[in-house]
Amino acid sequence: MFSLGLESRHPGEAFVDTTLGRQDGPMVEAGGVSEERLLADAQRGDQAAFELLVERHRRDLYAHCYRMLGSVQDAEDAVQESLLGAWRGLAGFEGRSSLRTWLYRVATNVCLRLSSRRPRRMLSSEHGPARSDVHDLGDPVTGPIWLEPWPDDLPAEEEPDPAAAYLRRESVELAFVAALQHLPGTQRAVLILREVLGFTAAEVAGILDTTPASVNSAMQRARATLGQRVPRRTQQAELTALGPGGRRALVDAFVTAWERADVPALIDLLTEDARFTMPPLPAWFDGREDVGRFMAERVFATPWRLVPIAANGQPAFACYQDDGERFRLGAVNVLSLRDSRISWIAGFVDPQMLRRFPVPAEFSWPDR
Repeated sequence: MFSLGLESRHPGEAFVDTTLGRQDGPMVEAGGVSEERLLADAQRGDQAAFELLVERHRRDLYAHCYRMLGSVQDAEDAVQESLLGAWRGLAGFEGRSSLRTWLYRVATNVCLRLSSRRPRRMLSSEHGPARSDVHDLGDPVTGPIWLEPWPDDLPAEEEPDPAAAYLRRESVELAFVAALQHLPGTQRAVLILREVLGFTAAEVAGILDTTPASVNSAMQRARATLGQRVPRRTQQAELTALGPGGRRALVDAFVTAWERADVPALIDLLTEDARFTMPPLPAWFDGREDVGRFMAERVFATPWRLVPIAANGQPAFACYQDDGERFRLGAVNVLSLRDSRISWIAGFVDPQMLRRFPVPAEFSWPDR
């Protein structure tokens, strides 16, 4: 199976997110009405028909904009602007491409405009060096600069095609989305459209108003840059190697150790070079020793309760902190794995970002 990990990549292969489907043939039924009929009605000004027409593409456009921009908030803005632009321009859609291709043309160009006006989303390690003083975390760095996590909105067991679910999760992994942000906008768009969404070079050239030769050239440069920044094994490959039982055991061990403030047990789960990041705080810690000291002296100054969730196709936790009265949502932690151990705890503590996760604001005890 093709993987975003570069060990299996062949220059002619493409990473196709089959959950999106090409859908470039005859229009299929949507809500009991053919897309052809909905399109005709929408082009005559029927807004309800337009909503039905684009609803089946909305989630996938949202994921596309997230990959392009590295931010859930920016992706929401881009989808809204894209659908408004599509509505206004629908009368001029002549069907020379599929509706799906046209929608991605609109959304991609919106993302390129937005990214040209906003700073690149980055990781803590790109903002400054690791710290050793666990009592100086720095003031929060506000503004649209941090890479944001992606709330998984579809449990794996609900995806009818397991291979498609695997590829879909792979394309939003933290390391991959972070690496994408280092590409110039056009290269980023080319790589996503070609390798994630499966468009041909000719189709991408049409989306970006360029030539297939330019697309192929941008693709080569994008692959070279990405090859230096993504791990050789994706998180999906790591999780597959761990197996369902191994994954459950790791999640259970992490929750138990965290809730008991058992630092030695947590350290035992980490790789030697494990990282702990927590934007928008600029501080981050590198290596078992400093991560363990940060946990012991700062993290576990108060009790916590953890609820396993999923984010970016990776194990994650809604983390509830005791404020003296109740346990309130204080962070979302996303785990990255390597060789069955945790190599990165990506903590996200921005309250505005936390509200975008579909979890309760307060912890509820299971037996209540």
